[in-house]
Amino acid sequence: MRKDSSFENALIEVISQGLPLVSHPYAAIAEQLDCDEIQVIEGINRIMMRGDMKRFGVVVRHRKLGYRANGMVVWDIPDARVTEIGHCIGQYSFVTLCYQRPRRLPEWPYNLFSMIHGQDRDAVIEQVDFIVRQCGLHDINHEILFSNRCFKQRGASYARKHDLNLPERVLNE
Repeated sequence: MRKDSSFENALIEVISQGLPLVSHPYAAIAEQLDCDEIQVIEGINRIMMRGDMKRFGVVVRHRKLGYRANGMVVWDIPDARVTEIGHCIGQYSFVTLCYQRPRRLPEWPYNLFSMIHGQDRDAVIEQVDFIVRQCGLHDINHEILFSNRCFKQRGASYARKHDLNLPERVLNE
């Protein structure tokens, strides 16, 4: 079983490029690194457990999937209820992000942010209305801030190729 740091550095470099769009992405990565799928999965787990990589997830390009109305809903939640209401809002599959931030008074009273993607603005507004009803937020001040353009989306970069001791065939792919 490979556990050396050069293997994990190579693994970080490969997964930083994004997972292969195949039915068994870890097996495809294993082939690049000349190991097996289990070694890749265990290597990712070790990297995550050490905290060397904090997040491992998918960057979804919503616009390419037809979701053109992207609304950041900002909520002015009483501080004592922000965790409870955050859990309520975040439970819905159409909420892709939900997080707390400090208020910036007096101009910015909002302390909870949630992202909702829809194929059009009406769909997003309906989903926000659903959240208001389900979470009992009728008396909570909120706004939907629709994006006007898409910024570059990419995953985190944890290493530069020239800093790593990667097998030549990994570097050239």
